[in-house]
Amino acid sequence: MQLKNNQRLPELDWLRVILIFAVFIHHVCMPFNGDNWHIMNTESSKLLDDVMVYFEQFRLPTLFFISGVGAVILLSKISVKKFASDKLLRLLIPLIVGVLFVVPPQSYIENISQYESFWQAYPSLALNLSTNHLWFIEYLIVFSLLAIPLNTFLNTKASTKVFKYIIKLTKFKGGLFLFVSLLIVIKISFSLFFPSDDNKIENLSSSSYYLFFFITGMIFVANKELWQRVCEHRLYHLIILLISTVIFYGYYYSPDLSDYLSLNVRWSIWWLVCCFVSWSALLTILGYAQFYLNKTPQWLRLSNELIYPFYIFHQTVIVVIGFYVINWQTSILIKIISLLFLSLITTCGICLFIIKPFNLFRFLFGLKLKEKTKLLLSNKTEYF
Repeated sequence: MQLKNNQRLPELDWLRVILIFAVFIHHVCMPFNGDNWHIMNTESSKLLDDVMVYFEQFRLPTLFFISGVGAVILLSKISVKKFASDKLLRLLIPLIVGVLFVVPPQSYIENISQYESFWQAYPSLALNLSTNHLWFIEYLIVFSLLAIPLNTFLNTKASTKVFKYIIKLTKFKGGLFLFVSLLIVIKISFSLFFPSDDNKIENLSSSSYYLFFFITGMIFVANKELWQRVCEHRLYHLIILLISTVIFYGYYYSPDLSDYLSLNVRWSIWWLVCCFVSWSALLTILGYAQFYLNKTPQWLRLSNELIYPFYIFHQTVIVVIGFYVINWQTSILIKIISLLFLSLITTCGICLFIIKPFNLFRFLFGLKLKEKTKLLLSNKTEYF
């Protein structure tokens, strides 16, 4: 039994905004956690890094899950041809524009000592075609095209047998969590054969991991009973998440085990505990969101409309402003708070006052054209 085509899922509106804002906060904190990012503060916080590594486990996986849900809902409303063209138009064009115009300032700031000016550096930076943080959009393009045949399968008789087995399995309170076993196999297997931590689409240790969440999003929303199970078992999933969190940090802070375990074994254990956290956190977040976040206020609708260009611009804004903030003679906390508010105001300003009002920018950054313009265009067509 599928969810109704016109049934709105307000919990997804909330989660999409919350999670993108979580990505924003993560990138605000990056200059201060001791990693090798585009810009780095001279002083770093180990505690900050320890907290960030935990939230990394489920923030983006949940976003890919939501994208999978959205793919099924959209395919139930429009034709496959329209779906494919819509995704290519609203994902590929912003990706190209972002790579050519939004990403280069980050690369310039990161290597500013090598150039005389941004304009002198721009041609080589643009032709480098680096996706940087826009790898997320690159993944969505590929996953959305893969969603077409998978959605076709989900509407066949063969899939009915699969759903019956899954529903039977999920009658037990721990049934949904058993999906983690497949996730663990995928993550460990591909990571051992493709040992890289970059986010290029051809790195199967990364792309196969996120594809799992995208596909499970499609599967869960394709069956109403399965979707309801997530909410019904939310408390049980929360308990599993708490246990997984203890195991996660227990291993994270464990002493050096190199004398007892090989490198591959140690990494495999790490990926296993990460999968526990990512999957249990997703189920918990989705379950409680279904229960509590069941209305979509007007401000949230606006936020959802602009969340896509917000994501495209946010990291460049953070890097540019952060380049100056990290040189302030003050504490890490003051720098983080200042960078957060300055970057948030700037990014929101770009979305509200540059992208939203003008159809050219709406088109370039993946937003639907304003209705008035659509009507004017259609009227002109009739005259011709």
